[in-house]
Amino acid sequence: MSGPGPAKDAWLKTIPDGDTHERLVCPDCGYVEYDNPKIVVGAVCTWEERILLCRRAINPRKGFWVFPAGYLELHETTAAGACREAREEAGVEIEIDHLLAVYTIPRLSQVQLIYRARLPSADLNPGPETLEAELFRWDDIPWDDLAFPTVRWALTHHNELRGQSDFPPRGNPPGESADYLKKR
Repeated sequence: MSGPGPAKDAWLKTIPDGDTHERLVCPDCGYVEYDNPKIVVGAVCTWEERILLCRRAINPRKGFWVFPAGYLELHETTAAGACREAREEAGVEIEIDHLLAVYTIPRLSQVQLIYRARLPSADLNPGPETLEAELFRWDDIPWDDLAFPTVRWALTHHNELRGQSDFPPRGNPPGESADYLKKR
């Protein structure tokens, strides 16, 4: 149970005073349970013009390729979370360079913050969530086997911004909305 009072199944689903959305509210004390979006953090990591991708060992999209990314932990900065995900998934330490993109996926209630990062070496040591990790040249990226549309978006944005050191973070590509996963 997240808040005080009775078990969650006894809470009321109502619009609290001054709010605009229906929420779970404790009938005893009025505590409001806010269900907020999940934050995903990750990094497009490079070593000598090669891009790190990891083949997922877990669902969703087991067997497909991604850059290191995952949910932000409590009390963790977004940059620290991206570094942790790189350690967990590819066994690498990364040097974050810049915030590359912020993607919004309302259908999944996700906000994704993707960084651009450098690898200090080509030594990869995949963790338990990764079947294999590999460094790909741009032309060798397994485009048909990428796990999620946001992986393609970030790789494309990364390629567009090569050599640039000062740029605003990118967002969802034009025409790409929350409905993109409904097609899968």
